[in-house]
Amino acid sequence: MRIIFMGTPEFAVPCLERLIQDGHEVSGVFTQPDKPKGRGKKMVPTPVKACALEHGIPVLQPEKVKEPEFVEQLRSYEPDLSEPILEMPKYGCINVHGSLLPKYRGAAPMQWSIIDGEKVTGITTMYMAKGLDSGDMLLKAEVEITDEDTFATIHDKMAVTGANLLLDTLDQLEAGTLERIPQDHDAATYAPMITKETGHIDWSKNRQDIINLIRGLNPVPAAYTIYEEEVLKIFGAALSDVQADSAANGEIVAVVKKGFVVKCGDGCLLITEVQARGGKRMMTDAYLRGHAMKEGILLQ
Repeated sequence: MRIIFMGTPEFAVPCLERLIQDGHEVSGVFTQPDKPKGRGKKMVPTPVKACALEHGIPVLQPEKVKEPEFVEQLRSYEPDLSEPILEMPKYGCINVHGSLLPKYRGAAPMQWSIIDGEKVTGITTMYMAKGLDSGDMLLKAEVEITDEDTFATIHDKMAVTGANLLLDTLDQLEAGTLERIPQDHDAATYAPMITKETGHIDWSKNRQDIINLIRGLNPVPAAYTIYEEEVLKIFGAALSDVQADSAANGEIVAVVKKGFVVKCGDGCLLITEVQARGGKRMMTDAYLRGHAMKEGILLQ
């Protein structure tokens, strides 16, 4: 099948690689413009662009996909798969979405599935439509969320699952055996974009909700709290049996060998992995060897 591939993040790279390995003709890749990164503000290609260039695939990076010039460029590739863009390809435009639709439409389905305490998530292949992630569904594959999973681990598992499901979708599409399943729009939920403020821990919440937030934002942008007017990122926490019923929510009630203990809405949490401003991410016991944490301090 002749395909135009549109994608930018690391999550999309396994899909592109599998298309190439499976013998599909990826005639062009469209991705976002390069962006400056690091202290030197060096322009860095998107992960999808880097993958495409490794395989000698032409890359275009339009500022906006609706620009007439871009649409004409896209048309010149005569894609079988990839309004004017949605109606252009022979087989339509297929999207690989990181949730079991109609749940978690939007920009951050993987993060919010963990934050919300879901035990199962998955991938949905779907036809693109004008509405946000609202097109007809094609195939689904479930992915378990374990208690140890973070955004990083779920991302990697989902990326592989998505690539496999995309290949199955294209095989059935060519064979004419795919069924289009309309979404139940009344059952749709939304996974909004993650911002820095999303990670600001509210210590009045229950312990499991806070752990889920930490996991769902690990490694980026990371959950955080304010300790003596400085941001302290938190990457790991565990339930603690320390009793501190009279303490305020957010109060450091104990400093122990493995970390420090914070009072939450329904008990206490042991904070096990942190990163101070300007420092490296490390286990809290290592952090405590170089930093004095004070009991009685109220985290904000």
